[in-house]
Amino acid sequence: MTGIGKTFRTSFGLKDIVQNQLDQSYHSPLIDKIRAAGFSLKTERLEIHLAKEFGFCYGVERAVEYAYETRARFPDRRIFLTNEIIHNPRVNAELQGMGVKILAGDASRSGITEKDVVIMPAFGVPVEALREFQKKHCVIVDTTCGSVMSVWRRVEAYSADGFTSVIHGKYDHEETRATCSRASKYLVVKDQEQAEQVCGYIKEAGTSAPKALAGRRDLFLEKFKDACSEGFDPDKDLEKIGFANQTTMLSRESIEISEMLREALRVRYGDGELPGRFRHFDTICSATQDRQDAIRKLGEKKMDVILVIGGYKSSNTGHLAEIASAFCPAYHVEDASSIISREKIRHKKTGARKALETSGWLPAGEIKVGITAGASTPNRLVEEVIQRLIDISG
Repeated sequence: MTGIGKTFRTSFGLKDIVQNQLDQSYHSPLIDKIRAAGFSLKTERLEIHLAKEFGFCYGVERAVEYAYETRARFPDRRIFLTNEIIHNPRVNAELQGMGVKILAGDASRSGITEKDVVIMPAFGVPVEALREFQKKHCVIVDTTCGSVMSVWRRVEAYSADGFTSVIHGKYDHEETRATCSRASKYLVVKDQEQAEQVCGYIKEAGTSAPKALAGRRDLFLEKFKDACSEGFDPDKDLEKIGFANQTTMLSRESIEISEMLREALRVRYGDGELPGRFRHFDTICSATQDRQDAIRKLGEKKMDVILVIGGYKSSNTGHLAEIASAFCPAYHVEDASSIISREKIRHKKTGARKALETSGWLPAGEIKVGITAGASTPNRLVEEVIQRLIDISG
């Protein structure tokens, strides 16, 4: 049987065959027209402005294209995704409609055979899961984003040189879990508040009495019990740090956390030892950075309201909403159905787990509306939100 036990990481060369499907599901002539008109659209009441960078990034577009090509290449085989291919409900629903099934937990892997095809998502998968599928000799289609694999190479290099990987990310995010599996020792910090706790421990470890430090050690391990490698010892494993980040985090915050860790090690060990105790390579995805820069520029144009479009589980979309909220009221919406009416909108606040509904969200009179979308949001969804906005505005 063709392909048994093989791993594919490049296109099957079937883009021409699947392009019509991709265009019908994700392309938007309206967005093309708005881009050509200077990223703006004027109606009687609304002045709509698109961010200069938004929507599908190269890595996401590549992953989705490979998934469609996989269906075309193996029309008669069972095809599974290890997880959502990207954090966008529309895209995952389209793939499921093509007969691609999403595996739910470890137990669902047991039925995989050498006759099946398994797609690895853009976030990648932990090493252990990859090995499990390899042992089953199924066909593997690996769509992992190149930016994510760059982070893996960094943490593997840190481990080889005896450094602990401190990762700015969300410990339960698929990408971060996959990255952690490539490190022999790791610690995940979500934000500057957690980074400050780590830095405080590093600084005090060299000055506190052993008994006092033992108490702090227990508190530290309790705080980070879900976000560190097995057997993590902060007294030893924070002596040499290699810094990395989930590719979709806020770039400015990652830079600040990196500097905090560098300074903590400098205070503890002195300038002379710093080069041998701290390493940092910027692993923020360039597409993530471009979209964050673009939403800041859009916010500076003084919008009355900004809509940020993307799946509620999407990390990069959530950070775009966080940035936008510093300029004006900003709403993270999943799709056009989130705009319930001129009076009511369904959206997710930064850091919240569930969506909520807010009334009185759209100002009266002539208004400027800024629009951006996360890297996993297709243009067709952006078009639908714009059309819905026009419809409810009258």
